Amino acid sequence: MQLQQLRTFREVAAELSFTRAARNLHYSQPSVTAHIKNLEEFIGTPLFHRGGGRIELTDAGRSLLPHAERIIEIAETAEAECREAALAGRPRTAATSAA
Repeated sequence: MQLQQLRTFREVAAELSFTRAARNLHYSQPSVTAHIKNLEEFIGTPLFHRGGGRIELTDAGRSLLPHAERIIEIAETAEAECREAALAGRPRTAATSAA
């Protein structure tokens, strides 16, 4: 399970459209489809019902969604805190100390 797959899953779940999710994420539609397929293979079950030009979350997809959102939030918080720590630890130069 990869963070990129979870982000893609969250966007497809929000849009209920692979096409709109691809547009929003600036991915190709085949990339979105591959992310979801790989995530479904990892989880071991379909996350979306597909048919008739419509998609909807399966029970497994509804179960995964809040976990995916928390994982993404934790990853984004960790990334931001690491960036802040790195900036705080940098020695000040004449250009940055004047600010």
